[in-house]
Amino acid sequence: MFSWSKREGKKDPDLQNVAEGLKRLYRTKLFPLEDTYHFHDFHSPALEDADFDNKPMVLLVGQYSTGKTTFIRHLMEQDFPGMRIGPEPTTDSFIAVMHGEQEGMIPGNALVVDPKKPFRKLNAFGNAFLNRFMCAQLNNPVLESISIIDTPGILSGEKQRISRGYDFAAVLEWFAERVDRIILLFDAHKLDISDEFSEVIKALKNHEDKMRVVLNKADQISTQQLMRVYGALMWSLGKIINTPEVVRVYIGSFWAQPLLIADNRKLFEAEEKDLFSDIQTLPRNAALRKLNDLIKRARLAKVHAYIISALKKEMPSVFGKDSKKKELITNLGAIYEKIQKEHNISPGDFPNLKKMQELLAVQDFTKFPVMRPKLMESVEEMLGKDIAKLMTLVRKEEAAMPSQSVKGGAFEGTMNGPFGHGYGEGAGEGIDELEWIVGRDKPSYDEIFYTLSPINGKVSGATAKKEMVKSKLPNTVLGKIWTLADVDKDGYLDDEEFALANHLIKVKLEGHELPAKLPTHLVPPSKRSEQN
Repeated sequence: MFSWSKREGKKDPDLQNVAEGLKRLYRTKLFPLEDTYHFHDFHSPALEDADFDNKPMVLLVGQYSTGKTTFIRHLMEQDFPGMRIGPEPTTDSFIAVMHGEQEGMIPGNALVVDPKKPFRKLNAFGNAFLNRFMCAQLNNPVLESISIIDTPGILSGEKQRISRGYDFAAVLEWFAERVDRIILLFDAHKLDISDEFSEVIKALKNHEDKMRVVLNKADQISTQQLMRVYGALMWSLGKIINTPEVVRVYIGSFWAQPLLIADNRKLFEAEEKDLFSDIQTLPRNAALRKLNDLIKRARLAKVHAYIISALKKEMPSVFGKDSKKKELITNLGAIYEKIQKEHNISPGDFPNLKKMQELLAVQDFTKFPVMRPKLMESVEEMLGKDIAKLMTLVRKEEAAMPSQSVKGGAFEGTMNGPFGHGYGEGAGEGIDELEWIVGRDKPSYDEIFYTLSPINGKVSGATAKKEMVKSKLPNTVLGKIWTLADVDKDGYLDDEEFALANHLIKVKLEGHELPAKLPTHLVPPSKRSEQN
């Protein structure tokens, strides 16, 4: 089926899913390049089957007391093992909250030897980290679709000078490479970005596409204060995340308690709906995310191979190896530029110069391999041909599972019923009432209708248009309103249909969206028998 599924002249059985295809691509084409050029010593450990099979993961990052653990509790509507909430730095561990039939905790040292969990390579961070890493398992419907990673609160002030005993930013970077969504939480009362937090955000720099920002506890300040806080947050983030795109910020109060200041309730509801919708799409987009991450990894591995082979080529065969090594490390920027021009590679594909220089300082350049064209050709073929074929399978999987989304917990609370977002507003106003909602304003609409000199109780499209354009809405919108209001599709509007058209104009002018199809409760009473 695929070119890379051939081994020794025999074809493997057709691939059943994207995960199997990604595993095979990685093992047969990308891993040999990574292994040959010591990629895992510089960038990221080798991928395992669990990395391709695991559920989508959401990583929560923020300073202490920004509501990370409370956010998880809010999503699941259930406490989880190891959960501690308080104004002080309570969560001092990385907690992977995952689905399990039996509720309980798995300590870090046991977790990294479990082949079914995607955490085996975290073993490299040592006991200081593993003693602060655990998995909380519980039977919760939300966790059937996603896993959530709770992290220690990022410290500020004097506290950040205390060593954690492991490279905190490096651990977060490891998770960032493997998760589907990174949520940065900020407290509306504490917008200062500490040195440690700034370092963390910079470590996540190559994963802006996964990043979302939540301004939490926004119900504790007034609307005027909220505007100032939002502006200050965007300014602070702009200084750290050096990209022209503005990162998406969700504003709200993400817990199950009454709002302290309810002035912005509608805003908070709309923001929560958008954030929940974003999280709910993760299971459906998981295969595409893994494919995208593999492409990014392959591009980096290619550049890394060029760098290592270029350094090897410059090394003397006998004398002066140490001095040449120091010279090459010092002039690494020039080597980057040479590779960039020679192979037409974007500057953004190169690893961080300073970090690469630090890692090269402890390496033995004499053990570096020379360029092996066949390995590079294999990765080029993977990127040029095999990925495109696998993309077709991704689309087929998505089409086969259109309803795959996160369910349960807080995701169920607002999906249906009167507390669903926008229920009873805009075109939905009057949905539960026995009387026709348009009838309330019909007398004023009738006055306008009869000034248009209706013939046989109806006005033509041309006549109605002269009145409707006074709303100053675009013709595309007015055309849709006409289609919805002309219920009997005769090209004319009677008094009820004219009133309906004006009601829909009012709905649009108030900032609501028009329905794709006229809701049953808006159908004029005289037309309801025709609809049935």
